[in-house]
Amino acid sequence: MTPRIRRNDYTVLNPPALGASWTPRLRVSVIVPAYGGQDKLDLTLAGLAVQTYPSDLLDVIVVDNGSVPPLRLPEIRPHRTRLIVCPVPGRANARNAGLAAATGDVIHWMDSDIVPEREEVEAHMRWHHLAPYLSVTSYLRFTTAPLPAASDVARADDLAKFFEPAEPHTWIEELVERSQGLTRTSRPFSIHIGGAASFSAKLLERAGPMDPEMILGQDTEMGYRLAQAGGVFIPDPQARAYHLGPSMRMRDSESINRVSHALVTGRIPTYRWLRTHPRRQWKVPALEVVVDAAAGGYDDVRGSVDAVLAGTLTDLEVLLTGPWDAINPEQRTPLTDPRLDLSLLRAHYAHEGRVRLVAEAPDTVAPFRLRLPAGWAPGEDSLARLLALARNETLGLVSVLLDEDSEDVVVARLERTEAFARADMLVAEGEDVDDAVDEIFGTFWVDGETYGFVRRSDAGPFMSVRDAYKARIEAQAEVERLTKEVERLRGQVDRWRGEAARWRKSAVEFRREIGGLRREISALRREQGLKGLARGLARPFTFKRS
Repeated sequence: MTPRIRRNDYTVLNPPALGASWTPRLRVSVIVPAYGGQDKLDLTLAGLAVQTYPSDLLDVIVVDNGSVPPLRLPEIRPHRTRLIVCPVPGRANARNAGLAAATGDVIHWMDSDIVPEREEVEAHMRWHHLAPYLSVTSYLRFTTAPLPAASDVARADDLAKFFEPAEPHTWIEELVERSQGLTRTSRPFSIHIGGAASFSAKLLERAGPMDPEMILGQDTEMGYRLAQAGGVFIPDPQARAYHLGPSMRMRDSESINRVSHALVTGRIPTYRWLRTHPRRQWKVPALEVVVDAAAGGYDDVRGSVDAVLAGTLTDLEVLLTGPWDAINPEQRTPLTDPRLDLSLLRAHYAHEGRVRLVAEAPDTVAPFRLRLPAGWAPGEDSLARLLALARNETLGLVSVLLDEDSEDVVVARLERTEAFARADMLVAEGEDVDDAVDEIFGTFWVDGETYGFVRRSDAGPFMSVRDAYKARIEAQAEVERLTKEVERLRGQVDRWRGEAARWRKSAVEFRREIGGLRREISALRREQGLKGLARGLARPFTFKRS
């Protein structure tokens, strides 16, 4: 039975130790894109030629990306090595050419300036035999040492004597350390690098090939799509290799970040700190909202969609599903057309950039998808609050109970894409996919009224831009007025506290004075009493006869 990893906690897996007795069965295709650098490519292939993983399960595809002079295969190389040519420039294009030629159960990226230790491929493959949805990344060290001969690399038991001292892949090791081995992060895909990473071919089939539009940042973007396909990411410190020379980021990190950030911002919604604009639309939205246009009339569907578009969460897209192709644009009696409501919806949203009309909701790489029943309207902050709940608790499904009084329970569903993609690979025959999602990510129920959902007929009118701006200005003015009033009252309270303290001090002093006066009066009384007694004793006594 395939193990069910919860979120990215791969520690439930128990791979065999390197060199232990186990029976490999999966074939791996190592794809090596290259442009020039024959001397470094020779070392890469020499390292692959002596891997401890069975050679009959190891294919190597070298992709020459237009080198002049053309690259050649050296004498020292794995016996199942092919050289193909990709004349279209770009690393993504070269890798995609390698993917098209690959037949392995596992795909292993390896750059042509990487020299793997003997156990590197074995370290990767021992994980892939445990689950079909893993991505494994090697630990690289960056060396500037003189290049040894390929024959020396092939004979060496330990490459350190050629390449040390070397620098670690610092940012990856720091990410792994602060996230407890990637088990406590919402973005484990960030570790996916093209230098030395592997993933299941089944996972690739779901994620799709590399994006050729990405001139930089393509590894991270590919990692993001592997995550949305259900992938689990594993950093293996025993999968070791040397990078010949510094990385591009080491040479010029500021320029690299400037370019890669411009490209990944629109494609990776989970990098929210890059999406600083409050109203922008992006290639991949943070949320897709699916509304079935055929499940309600024009007014109900429009009420739901307009409420979604009017909310504070703007990083979203609405998928309006329905039989749009069945609409006859030449209908001469529109008022009697049975598909009139669909025609009205198509006309109403034809020029709205955040609404797409589709026959059915396709597979998505958006991190979340909300399935909203037609006729129900979220409040202004409803979607933002739901998304925050799912993110903060790392939930796979949030079910919103909208109505339980009618004959059928009405529910909206916020689904985490990666949770349902992984559950789809794991669900047993007859098992409810929601149960699998609960096991690997967790599910939660909330009350629709608490989160601001109402029936479309109960929703208030939407403000115009002018009215909304006016209301915002008025609200800001009211906030400023109340803030000043609070400060004034705080000043009064401070004065009253000071006055009360003075009164308390005066009362204490008064009590002390009264006590002193009482003591003085008592002393005087005692003194007067003693004087009276003395006078009485001094008077002579006279006796009268009776």
